[in-house]
Amino acid sequence: MAKFESVFGTPKPVIAMVHFGALPGTPLYDAERGISGLISDAEADLLALQAAGVDAVMFGNENDRPYEFEVDTASTTTMAYVIGRLRDQITVPFGVNVLWDPKSTVALAAACGATFCREIFTGTYASDMGHWAPDAGAALRYRKRLDKDDLLMLYNVCAEFADSLDRRPLADRARSAVFSSIPDAILVSGQITGEAARMEDLEAVKDALPDTPVLANTGVKIHTVADVLRIADGCVVGSSLKVDGNTWNPVDPDRAKQFMDRARAAR
Repeated sequence: MAKFESVFGTPKPVIAMVHFGALPGTPLYDAERGISGLISDAEADLLALQAAGVDAVMFGNENDRPYEFEVDTASTTTMAYVIGRLRDQITVPFGVNVLWDPKSTVALAAACGATFCREIFTGTYASDMGHWAPDAGAALRYRKRLDKDDLLMLYNVCAEFADSLDRRPLADRARSAVFSSIPDAILVSGQITGEAARMEDLEAVKDALPDTPVLANTGVKIHTVADVLRIADGCVVGSSLKVDGNTWNPVDPDRAKQFMDRARAAR
């Protein structure tokens, strides 16, 4: 818990997503707007979120659909380049997530100086992308090789777009992951991006892990954030802060400010 608190510097932090547009080499990439378009869109979202008072931001390649388990090098290097271009404007702690590739996520964090990262590091799943079996041991050994022992590791223990093949209750899987795979925080998600985690799941995981930070990872909204923060140690939020609450729209400054006003009042 101490490491988590030292990174974010506030109780129950709100981590806001800066979703990149589709990256080069992916089916939805907009070649006409190119890299400059990716930079300008990410910059606008970053500045709007920081102006709203979020506690941290996380850069992710949410629109690199269809998703992959081994991401093309071009995706990771483009993300590093864009974050590097924005680095002087980042005023809050920042993290990264390269969907759905743990080692690329760690590599990106090392390259751009991120203080935390998020991924599916443990478990076995049947998913839209096929059989999913990440390797936390390989990811953490890679972090060690890159001399990033200070990188905060956020483990999402209920994968989106997937169903766990491990039939133990979620709280038991989360407790087991903390013992076996040494995360710094546990994330609880809904079934897909923008869909809320079940409150009973969030509560069960937190009850099982009183000494480990547990965050809601998806679907937190303005009208639910107070209830979420009564249980969780923070949240990750993306779609709720966008125009019309649509994941693929730009950040709405008014929605973001209203969300943070509600979150601050709740913690």
